[in-house]
Amino acid sequence: MSDQALTLILEQVKDKEHQAFLALQQAKRELDSFYQQREQIEKYRYDYCQQLTERGLNGLTASQFSHLHKFLGQLDETLVQQGAAGREFERQAEQCAELWQQARTERKSVEWLLEKKHTEREQRLARQEQKLMDEFATLQSARRRC
Repeated sequence: MSDQALTLILEQVKDKEHQAFLALQQAKRELDSFYQQREQIEKYRYDYCQQLTERGLNGLTASQFSHLHKFLGQLDETLVQQGAAGREFERQAEQCAELWQQARTERKSVEWLLEKKHTEREQRLARQEQKLMDEFATLQSARRRC
């Protein structure tokens, strides 16, 4: 494969790696945002429980207690749903990380191949130069004998 073709492939895999990195960053931002949102819901639930306790000390009607308890149940259900969503965000972040690692490996492989071809070319040129120098030395030696 020509150097030009490998260089083109290298540019393509670099772009692929960059896109995978951007996707990973986006997935991490979404995961962080999810964690913040869940933390806010948990804090809200805790604060709500504190309020419920305080109000309960002052006396609640059965209707008020039922309403507050129902709302607390809805918050708990939301947190359960958030748990499932969190696992999905984590899975997406892991998948993006794996794709980015694969793209990095692919880029490094193409770079290694290009470097190997360059090294082989340099070695071949060095051998050719050495061969020419040896032939020149042999000719010089033969001329001195004559």
